[in-house]
Amino acid sequence: MLISETMNARLNDQINFEQYSAHTYLGMAVALESMGLRVLADYFFKHAEEEREHAMKMIKYVLDVGGKVTMKAIAEPGGDWSSAENIAKQTLDHELEVTRRINDLVALAEQEKDYATRSFLQWYVDEQVEEVSSAEYLLSLIKAAGPQQMLGVEHRVAQMLG
Repeated sequence: MLISETMNARLNDQINFEQYSAHTYLGMAVALESMGLRVLADYFFKHAEEEREHAMKMIKYVLDVGGKVTMKAIAEPGGDWSSAENIAKQTLDHELEVTRRINDLVALAEQEKDYATRSFLQWYVDEQVEEVSSAEYLLSLIKAAGPQQMLGVEHRVAQMLG
């Protein structure tokens, strides 16, 4: 095995958290759809799929380095999803937590001189810069629009989705 047992366990924890992220964003998408905000819902449906892909990428890495993947129960997402602004704020908070977790994995890889895992994790470090930036932008857009101008937000998000 090319990774330590500690790193293997921590990567399994992150795989689970990536799946939790997908589950959370799926729930947010459903809440937005029920508010009639279909474009924002699509944004979160796509985000949920990206998080699932992040988990799969990590699963394949663990298997490639001879580690053991342990599938765990995915926690039920929680939070106040009663408005687009609440969802956007919780998204930013969540992405900051993901960033903290990835940084902790990088620190462990460096401590263990596990250069393969350190190299693998760089993609996640770079991805989190984009994720946090997008979450901050979405929150600022929704706050600036206010609850009465969500159609404008929908239009802008549609442009972002291309």
